[in-house]
Amino acid sequence: YYVFGFLLLVFFILIVTCAEITLLFNYFQLCNEDYHWWWRSFGTAGSTAIYVFLYSFVYFKQLEANSFTTYVLYFGYMALASTGLFLMTGFV
Repeated sequence: YYVFGFLLLVFFILIVTCAEITLLFNYFQLCNEDYHWWWRSFGTAGSTAIYVFLYSFVYFKQLEANSFTTYVLYFGYMALASTGLFLMTGFV
C-alpha cells in the first residue's frame, strides 16, 4: 500500500516542477516583451511528454520484439500515454 502514496508524492513533485518551470519561462518571455506566450507556456510544461516518448525508444531496445504487431501496439500505446501526459502537464 506504500506504492500509491509514493506515486502520489511523485505526481505532486511533477506538477510543482512543471508549474515552476512554466512560470520561469513565461517570466523570461514577458521580460523580452514577447506577449504571445500562451501556447509556449502550454508546450513548456508539456515537453515532459516528449521526453517520455523519446525515452520509450531507449526502453524498447531492451525488449525482445519479434513481430510488427509488437511495434505497433507498444508505440501506439506510448503515443496515447504521452499525449495524455502532454495534455495533463500542459494544463498546469
